[in-house]
Amino acid sequence: MHADAVKALVFKAIEDLLEDKSRGVTPETALIGGDSALDSMKLVELCLALEDAASTQGFEFDWTSEAAMSKSRSMFRTAGSLADEFMRQKAGGS
Repeated sequence: MHADAVKALVFKAIEDLLEDKSRGVTPETALIGGDSALDSMKLVELCLALEDAASTQGFEFDWTSEAAMSKSRSMFRTAGSLADEFMRQKAGGS
């Protein structure tokens, strides 16, 4: 799966959970913090959806690591950072 396809998969998963469908998703869309596109329950739903997507592609998506939960370097800062992390894990990086 190419980088554009991974980004599209992650962005689509986010879009599916948006309450305000007109908001749209860009690489800069915040996923945590005051202007987050998703509430905490929707963020968990997103992680579960990405776990399922990863499973069908033959890898395990780890969204519970210390780095994931760190505010300063969290994969959840933006839609773009989440897509980058999903792609990194798919490639087998840690």
